Amino acid sequence: MSDKGAADPGGARDESVRSHRVDRGPGRLIIAVYALFAVAASSRSLVQIATRFDEAPLAYALSAASAVLYVVITGCLLRATSRAVRLASALIVVELVGVVVVGTLSIVDPEAFPDQTVWSSFGAGYLLLPLVLPVVGLLWIRRSGALAVG
Repeated sequence: MSDKGAADPGGARDESVRSHRVDRGPGRLIIAVYALFAVAASSRSLVQIATRFDEAPLAYALSAASAVLYVVITGCLLRATSRAVRLASALIVVELVGVVVVGTLSIVDPEAFPDQTVWSSFGAGYLLLPLVLPVVGLLWIRRSGALAVG
């Protein structure tokens, strides 16, 4: 079977067949970091929302939103079909925009963010990885040729 996927008798592409290599080599490390952030952001946001939501609802809601993004991106990159990688790419762009917007707002208007989120101060509490990860992820997807397939 070619690595470009298989076609069913009607000529439609079988999306369950891995058609590219975003989940190989350095992609495995990128996926592992996304999975780690999915767990970290989910855990943090669940605790924040369950125990102190009234103290910083915007910050905690953004933590939950980042958690959802990390979970879905991780799943898409693991699936590694053309459709999943396209969705991951779009969500990674949303993630990058979120990090830049929340990072900027948390510095310009710190009262709006009385508690930290994953993206506060561009992810400074996470060694700026939330700012670097989407850039690296997009570069890897591009380098892997995953978006050129299908």
